[in-house]
Amino acid sequence: MLLRIETLPEKKLIGMSMAMSFTDIKTPLLWRSFRPRLNEIKNSIGADLYSAEVYPPGYYNAFNPANPFAKWAAIEVSGFDNIPQEMQTLLFEGLYAVFLHKGPASQGVNTYNYIFLNWLPTSGYVLDDRPHFAIMGPKYLNEDPASEEEIWIPVKAR
Repeated sequence: MLLRIETLPEKKLIGMSMAMSFTDIKTPLLWRSFRPRLNEIKNSIGADLYSAEVYPPGYYNAFNPANPFAKWAAIEVSGFDNIPQEMQTLLFEGLYAVFLHKGPASQGVNTYNYIFLNWLPTSGYVLDDRPHFAIMGPKYLNEDPASEEEIWIPVKAR
């Protein structure tokens, strides 16, 4: 299931974030707030959408699904000029393990379970405290069984 290990150069994003937990998912609300405002972002690069999670340091060391984190809906930009009101900036860079999730978005939990319970413990890598994200490109079809999205997990060598 691992596609590749990639060192990502700095990637700039503009978007909206919302605090949530795995027991209180507000992702649909976040995207309903962000999507209608995409046209306000004047310097976007491409049409790929980014769903990101920014966890507090050590979040997964003592995992509790009720602990909060920041969930993002964003798009890549060429720079941080003209940030629309109520939007923020986010940077990605560094070493990532990249996986392909195929199938309905609601079945993504199966891919994440594989990553965290199977692949990561035997990989030679550990999680790094940087944003996690998924790229929803042209093959992303939400709940369609043919949907595809890339899942990027920040890692560092053990």
